[in-house]
Amino acid sequence: MTPPRCPGSPQGLRGAGSFFLIPDNDWKPVALLQKLQNNRNALGLLFMVPAAVLLLVFLTYPLLLGVWLGFTDTKIGRPGIWIGLDNYRFLLDDEVTRLALFNTLFYTVVASALKFVLGLWLALLLNEKIPFKTFFRTVILLPYIVPTALSAIAFWWIYDSQFSVISWVLVKMGVITTYIDFLGNPWNARLSTIAANVWRGVPFVAITLLAGLQTISPSLHEAAAIDGATGWQRFRYITLPLLTPIIAVVMTFSVLFTFTDFQLIYVLTRGGPLNATHLMATLSFQRAIPGGSLGEGAAIAIAMIPFLLASILFSYFGLQRRAWQQGGSDK
Repeated sequence: MTPPRCPGSPQGLRGAGSFFLIPDNDWKPVALLQKLQNNRNALGLLFMVPAAVLLLVFLTYPLLLGVWLGFTDTKIGRPGIWIGLDNYRFLLDDEVTRLALFNTLFYTVVASALKFVLGLWLALLLNEKIPFKTFFRTVILLPYIVPTALSAIAFWWIYDSQFSVISWVLVKMGVITTYIDFLGNPWNARLSTIAANVWRGVPFVAITLLAGLQTISPSLHEAAAIDGATGWQRFRYITLPLLTPIIAVVMTFSVLFTFTDFQLIYVLTRGGPLNATHLMATLSFQRAIPGGSLGEGAAIAIAMIPFLLASILFSYFGLQRRAWQQGGSDK
């Protein structure tokens, strides 16, 4: 007489020598679904599948396609052939590309620094007990809510060489005698586009830093004030260190958004005058779509990746201070 099989014994496993130690009963759909519901890791992976598919289709595939096109001489309407690093060698010697790189770095550094200073100042101000604080917190978000193209059109009118409201006010005040050529002069155009970007980006920095300030216990400032610390000392030794992880994340996103800015520049100046406001993103589009050189445009876009990775590393190392913030030691 053959003894009954125990579900947990090797004889009860599906298939001799199976690598999957799952009893026969657990292969049934109902039992498998129950085990899946009780397994947090498996359930989490299942919920991540739709997002992973979207990332694969809309991010990973275009990125890999761009990398491939950067090594070819593909034109619009004509498949290209493999040319290796020829596109990148050409870009190193291309004066317009070098100018676009300078414009991008200058635009990113100056705009990000101004957004950080103004955003931190606004966050500190809105964190104080001031009248109509809720109203001001709502109003400050308006520049960030307005579509970028609409903001660019508004600034295009503000910077108009004949109808600029800024020039009109300055002339009426007697500060200047002729209207300022905001978008016709190279350096004026660079500074004008930076001002537009700062106006749009400050709300994001201010509101995010304000949220970080809300997490700092007021008792720390009260204790420091009792010990005789000044306002600057409380900011220097309490607020700023505790806000460092938030600053790292916020400024990383700010740098990424600024470095890859396209809409504002393309609507406002289209890279002019004399390529003075061309960024890497706008130059890549111009070479690839209107110019028809998909391979060259893709190479310009791929050349932006090292700078973006540097920004991400900045955020990573900034987040390492989180352990220090919570009373541990940095690692």
